[in-house]
Amino acid sequence: MSQRQVLQVFEQYQKARTQFVQTVAGLATRPQNIETLQHAGIISLLRPLLLDVVPTIQQTAALALGRLANYNDDLAEAVVMGDILPQLVYSLAEQNRFYKKAAAFVLRAVGKHSPQLAQAIVDCGGLDALVICLEDFDPGVKEAAAWALGYIARHNAELSQAVVDAGAVPLLVLCIQEPEIALKRIAALVLSDISKHSPELAQTVVDAGAIAYLAQMILNPDAKLKRQVLSALSQIAKHSVDLAEMVVETEIFPVVLTCLKDKDEYVKKNTSTLIREIAKHTPELSQLIVNAGGVAAVIDCIGSCKGNIRLPGIMLLGYIAAHSENLAMAVIISKGVPQLSVCLSEEPEDHIKAAAAWALGQIGRHTPEHARAVAVTNSLPVLLSLYMSTESSEDLQVKSKKAMKNILQKCTYLPALEPFLYDAPPNILKHVVGQFSKVLFPWIFRYTSAESRQLSTTYKLRKILFMNDS
Repeated sequence: MSQRQVLQVFEQYQKARTQFVQTVAGLATRPQNIETLQHAGIISLLRPLLLDVVPTIQQTAALALGRLANYNDDLAEAVVMGDILPQLVYSLAEQNRFYKKAAAFVLRAVGKHSPQLAQAIVDCGGLDALVICLEDFDPGVKEAAAWALGYIARHNAELSQAVVDAGAVPLLVLCIQEPEIALKRIAALVLSDISKHSPELAQTVVDAGAIAYLAQMILNPDAKLKRQVLSALSQIAKHSVDLAEMVVETEIFPVVLTCLKDKDEYVKKNTSTLIREIAKHTPELSQLIVNAGGVAAVIDCIGSCKGNIRLPGIMLLGYIAAHSENLAMAVIISKGVPQLSVCLSEEPEDHIKAAAAWALGQIGRHTPEHARAVAVTNSLPVLLSLYMSTESSEDLQVKSKKAMKNILQKCTYLPALEPFLYDAPPNILKHVVGQFSKVLFPWIFRYTSAESRQLSTTYKLRKILFMNDS
């Protein structure tokens, strides 16, 4: 056999390996093929190809493993049990940029399914290798590494702390300063996932100087980047007054309010969430938002969208109104009550109705003037109906009852109370009778008997007197 014939055998073998991994990588993109591939033992067949002498075969084998592991946790578990992770981690430091991206994709696909699988990546030294990739010259490698780190960090505080301890945060802050939009997006998302778990982790992100760079990107024209930036700032601000004030000190107001008019629904939602997380802490922060025109802007935003996009804005109005009479009056003056009443009546989801009920209760609980502002929108009968409906969720019933109680205990606007004399159950009726008593009884003894009869007819005083006697 000649030398050429011998080499031809190796060439055929290489072509067969190449064709095999390429075909498997293609098959793995279609869900209907996954179970067949799994039963055929594909994981164990791909593993040796990760060490193939041909770089393209290595890369394609890693890509195929990533697609398989991405499909479900059983296959991700098979990758872990097949002892493939140490091999990938070792190769991350040694191979070219194409292999690094494929290997990081495998780690991302494994880590996304559960804290246990993410912990397996940590245990085999994956974090250190991924953090090194954040310093790579190629932005695609940085992006792939950031994706993997984000899927690990999002599970819980312990895994996020492990990502922080590996030194990822300063490098992620550098990544959001890179010109590539895709890299900026994922870096902001990872910072958000780290910050969400605890004040300490959020403080680590702040200490790395992230807030200033995030705030600069609020008006970036890329909608997906704005979503992540606003989310990251929200996750930082939510934990404490100090962190919220640090976000405010970057002078995001009134600039951030323009995002409430964005075409992207999730930019609107994340903007409302950010303002809500700031407002909830103190009356002073809420007043700052009111002074910047934030209440009117949020009310307009609620009116321009539907469903869960409305939810943070509804809650924001409730938080602001809860702080003080003056802040609740600011919501009323900005025409927030009619918009909340519309949400209460029109939204199909119980959790959104419950939020609207809670917000109305926070507005109406302060003074008779506040309660009347809610009552004249005809919200009280809607709250009663939701409370008494067997189709309402338990949370909606509880919040509707609490809101009614808060409003009724302050309401002296009798035309709004009168229908409750006939329809309300006893536990609600007692609050209505109490308000009639406060308004009417001091006047009874000042009227002549004829005037008293007219008064009792007008406000159904006989029913009230009967209930008091009984």
